[in-house]
Amino acid sequence: MIIDTHLHLIYRNKLSYPWLKQVSELDRDATYDQYHTIAARVGITDALHMEVDVAEHDQVAETDLIKTFMHKPDCLLRGAIASCRPESTNFIDNLEHQLERNEIKGLRRVLHVMEDSLSTTTLFRDNLRRLSGTGLTFDLCVLPAQIPLAIELVDECPDVTFILDHCAVPDIKTQSWSPWSTHLNKIAQRHNVIVKISGVMAYANPNTWTLDDLRPYVEHTIGSFGWDRVVWGSDSPVCTLGGSLETWVAATHALLRGCSKEEKSALLHTNAARLWSL
Repeated sequence: MIIDTHLHLIYRNKLSYPWLKQVSELDRDATYDQYHTIAARVGITDALHMEVDVAEHDQVAETDLIKTFMHKPDCLLRGAIASCRPESTNFIDNLEHQLERNEIKGLRRVLHVMEDSLSTTTLFRDNLRRLSGTGLTFDLCVLPAQIPLAIELVDECPDVTFILDHCAVPDIKTQSWSPWSTHLNKIAQRHNVIVKISGVMAYANPNTWTLDDLRPYVEHTIGSFGWDRVVWGSDSPVCTLGGSLETWVAATHALLRGCSKEEKSALLHTNAARLWSL
């Protein structure tokens, strides 16, 4: 039983994805039917859709699209992490509408492609604090050098649950360890932060990576956060920059070899089910 907490679906004929033109390898549709076929083969039983940084005018339409899939028989989708703009004065009104939608389990604003100053403004931080008590989580998508900024944001919003995506995107390709490892230890000290072990093979050399390349980064992440604050994600189709979804699932099981049944269950489904009431 695997809960995939980080699935992207791409429908270019329905929504606008400005960033896709800059990443030719991903500039293609990634449909639910394609995902379902693979998920059923590798043991994924449930999934959360992660917003795909669509054009701002398509943010509501993206969630609407996911909701239509959720009503289909045997659908694996259990909810959505929706896009948001905490830097906007319209955030409060948008949040009220999002809270009326049961399918929305959390929010995300991609930060690693934005100016570092974005998350430091009073408006951004005040708006994120509004998530306190709502049950909505907030995903942090940052690069290793930006982890200190993420720590500042977390400290300003102590009653909000944050999800750190992709082990904070370590540079596995060059086997860079510092400052990623030190920064990760520090943010792990914030107990309102959960980390996703999600698609990290995308940050390794796509042609030559082996399990031993991934292992130190995954083990350091789990060691820093502990088994009760880790969840699993595919990051499909972004993970295909390093291999197939099937390869990432197989690599995960290999990395967990020797762990206890309880530890495996915590990462693969128990923690996510508890966190998002799935």
